[in-house]
Amino acid sequence: MLNIFNITGYRIKKNVHSYRQGDLFIAHDVNSGSLHLLDEGTFDVIKACEDLQEVEKEITLEGINLVLHQAGKQALEKEELSEILVELDELRKEGTLFSLEADEIAINYPEQPIVKAICLHVAHDCNLRCKYCFAGTGAFGGSRTLMNFETGKRGIDFVLESSGHRDHCEVDFFGGEPLLNFKVVKELVKYGRKAAADRNKTIKFTLTTNGVLLDELVQNYLEQEDISVVLSLDGRPEVHDHMRPYSNGQGSYSKVTPLIKRFAAKRPESSPYAVGNYYYVRGTYTHFNLDFDRDVLHIADLGINQISMEPVVAGPNDAYAFQAGDLDKILEAYDRLGEELVIRRTQDQDFNFFHFNVALDQGPCLIKRLSGCGAGHEYVAISPEGDLYPCHQFVGQVEYKMGSLYDAFPHQLKAELVQDFRSANVYAKSSCRECWARFACSGGCHAANVSFTQKLTEVYTLGCELQKKRLEVAFYVKIKELQKNILSVPAPVPAPDVCC
Repeated sequence: MLNIFNITGYRIKKNVHSYRQGDLFIAHDVNSGSLHLLDEGTFDVIKACEDLQEVEKEITLEGINLVLHQAGKQALEKEELSEILVELDELRKEGTLFSLEADEIAINYPEQPIVKAICLHVAHDCNLRCKYCFAGTGAFGGSRTLMNFETGKRGIDFVLESSGHRDHCEVDFFGGEPLLNFKVVKELVKYGRKAAADRNKTIKFTLTTNGVLLDELVQNYLEQEDISVVLSLDGRPEVHDHMRPYSNGQGSYSKVTPLIKRFAAKRPESSPYAVGNYYYVRGTYTHFNLDFDRDVLHIADLGINQISMEPVVAGPNDAYAFQAGDLDKILEAYDRLGEELVIRRTQDQDFNFFHFNVALDQGPCLIKRLSGCGAGHEYVAISPEGDLYPCHQFVGQVEYKMGSLYDAFPHQLKAELVQDFRSANVYAKSSCRECWARFACSGGCHAANVSFTQKLTEVYTLGCELQKKRLEVAFYVKIKELQKNILSVPAPVPAPDVCC
């Protein structure tokens, strides 16, 4: 019975995450992707075995009961403990709990990067002066400028040519505020549709906007062209206006909120996973609104049902940066938000919170889980001047410039940077190798990691803690959606040799 915990080289803490969320005891099997709803006794036994293994002690019935006693728990009768272990062994045989750790695989990329998505910075200018803007209030540390049609055209040609065998490409219009350059956006959509069709390909367009210029004409155009839209709103009026003012200091909430509500009403059906045709409203929370769950609910109460709320990435000297002691309050906000979402879904007041989305029966291939977003080799950002960078958050950082659309054709991304980003996978990060969330997190955001550690292969630890908490609450919400008192919800991990 006990040998299920003594598999050579197998560590429970690394490969099974058991935790309590709300009134549930949950175990997540990292390698199979399965979720298990446990009773308290089984949960205690798993944690006891984990504790014994971590201090390199033999797992025995007596050892388990000793750990339970030290934790203030009641010891289990031998018969009851043996029964729990037999049930756990059955799950091991099924391959849904204590499943063997996935073999480390080599990610074999093609010599020439296949770029399937680009972020076109059509405007390095903005009509707002958001205090936390990583883009230097839209200008990315340079002069305020707009992309011309020729540069955008070259960007679209670049992704169509660089996407190789892929039939579907993605083009994101970004800024600054891209609607300051709406005329060029429309010209590029028209050009891109025809250029893609001529190559038997399609382009999915997305536009990110602060909503200030989202008038009826723009809204109708975005609908007619099936352009996905990301809209910025931070929540309650006082929160939004404090961080997202105009250049004269006046808040923007009263201007953008009616426009965003109107657009959301035009698109009642929207993908919860930000694929296909979608909209979602994206906010940012800071040290000033650690109760950001109230901001999410405020947005939901406006009738907006596709919501994301991201933690700010800030330097230690920024007033809005997270401070010592903030983490516990942030985690409590995620807990409250999860409970409220469960309640509202029973009252037909449902909304989708992007970070609580988890698909138990599908997901990206293992290679994608290991490597993450593809920045720097599958996805690049393009400045108004035509310079290429690994992603939008690296734009303007000279050391990360990968080339230019005005270099000789065919455009070659800087080989050493391509390799750096390809190599910055889960296996290259020591802390990720031991983390139960490694296949969901993929090592975190490259830009955040560089910002806080100056290295692609060292992680932003606060980001790790938030990602793990969001996953815990997401699993909890998903189980609450299903019938209670189930033993397990299996979700096989996609085969390692399949890449989407």
